[in-house]
Amino acid sequence: MATLRLEGLRKKFGAAEIIKGVDLDIADGEFVVFVGPSGCGKSTLLRMIAGLEDISGGDLFIDGRRCNDMEPRERGIAMVFQSYALYPHLTVYQNMSFGLTLNRTPKAEVEARVREAARILKLEQLLERRPAQLSGGQRQRVAIGRAIVRKPSVFLFDEPLSNLDAALRMDMRMEIARLHKELGATMIYVTHDQVEAMTLADKIVVLDAGRVQQIGAPIELYKRPANRFVAGFIGSPKMNFLDVRVATVSGGTATVESATVAPVAVAASGLSAGDRAVLGVRPQSLRRETGAGAIRGTVSLVERLGAETIVSLDTASGERALAVIPQDETFEAGSAVEFRFEPAAAHLFAA
Repeated sequence: MATLRLEGLRKKFGAAEIIKGVDLDIADGEFVVFVGPSGCGKSTLLRMIAGLEDISGGDLFIDGRRCNDMEPRERGIAMVFQSYALYPHLTVYQNMSFGLTLNRTPKAEVEARVREAARILKLEQLLERRPAQLSGGQRQRVAIGRAIVRKPSVFLFDEPLSNLDAALRMDMRMEIARLHKELGATMIYVTHDQVEAMTLADKIVVLDAGRVQQIGAPIELYKRPANRFVAGFIGSPKMNFLDVRVATVSGGTATVESATVAPVAVAASGLSAGDRAVLGVRPQSLRRETGAGAIRGTVSLVERLGAETIVSLDTASGERALAVIPQDETFEAGSAVEFRFEPAAAHLFAA
């Protein structure tokens, strides 16, 4: 497998700078996910690693070799795209072996590699079918198999599951996680779906507007977001953000309050009494209790999902807050309620 190092990587299209200086180290065998909203530059960054986009500035190293000017075929990578890009007139076997045949790989080796990839991906019974005879999930496995047979140093995935329905996406997530464990390969995966990022990654790179906002393990980003953007992007439903006023500051703690939030002391730095701030509380941190750290509001919508109930609140300040209750509780629309959170579970951001 391989290590990767990105040093100040930049990409410009004319006067528009899309990637604005990315520094990143990826260890051998690591599963790294680039995640962010549409237009953040994650696919462009992946294509730069693949050699499909020129690098405008900075350096890319794969296994210690500077690869800025190398052709894609020289980099030891294989890429799986959002579209399956299978040849409709070829069988599964022929699609998977096509690249090896072009490279004049001996027939015995082609046979061995395709059969091994088919075993890993459970495609043995489908090798003589054509793409039109396959389901979406099977086609995606063929596209992954075509990458496996090349025995690349690095696998690149560009939103490979976005064309699948919800059930198939879950199945394929499990397949890709199992594949990584079995191959021990270095993998870079691009997605806008933070659930995919949280469930697959050893390390997540959160991007916004061409800049890295935070790098870390999934649980680290969830519990200790570096800024408001990361806090709002990681986690489902997204974090509640409520405008508050800083009443007092003592040491590393600030007491905040608003028409919506009862006075509560939370960890803070760089704030002074009288400052405006934004209090972040995850919906899962709210409980149906009163007291310090309570959020007051009126029930506007209740979603019962069986194992949990999602309650939407309209607050006195015109903000909306969500609470996730881990059981099926009854709430009446229009009723006034309070949900309490532990101060240690809250995040305070400068306004």
